[in-house]
Amino acid sequence: MQQPGRDELIRSIADSVQRIGLASERIGHVFAESQNLHPTDFRALSAIFRAERAGEPLTARGLATALQLSPAAITYVVERLVASGHVRRDNDPADRRRVLLRFDDPGRQVAGAFFGPLGLAHTEALAGTPDDELAVAGRIMASIVETLDSFEGRFRATDAPAVGGPA
Repeated sequence: MQQPGRDELIRSIADSVQRIGLASERIGHVFAESQNLHPTDFRALSAIFRAERAGEPLTARGLATALQLSPAAITYVVERLVASGHVRRDNDPADRRRVLLRFDDPGRQVAGAFFGPLGLAHTEALAGTPDDELAVAGRIMASIVETLDSFEGRFRATDAPAVGGPA
């Protein structure tokens, strides 16, 4: 059996990345529906969670930038998330004028109950993969994310019309 060529391998990876994105979006919608949240609220929760996990909690302004929403729209999103118990506002200990958005305990418990089994499924699916291969896969995924972020940044910076669309 002939090994696939480099172009075919890259296409296969790109296809898998697209499928991961679509599957993640569907799972996010299921979670949002289970919590009576808007899909945008789930995107906000994801951004707040990632920022908090990285040790860089978001402000409402940072969340608006991350989700590319207006400050007014973010105000409604944050209000819904606080009212639902998923998020709380904390004063920034370094600057009491800033308010940080944090996962609240009820939100953390609900997210853990929903996504914990998914994390276990990932662990089980990768159990037979050697650590060195996981390290390579991690570097590849990080490179893909960096490429996607860079592409988006360049595209937004040029204010280019949609490809093939009206100028």
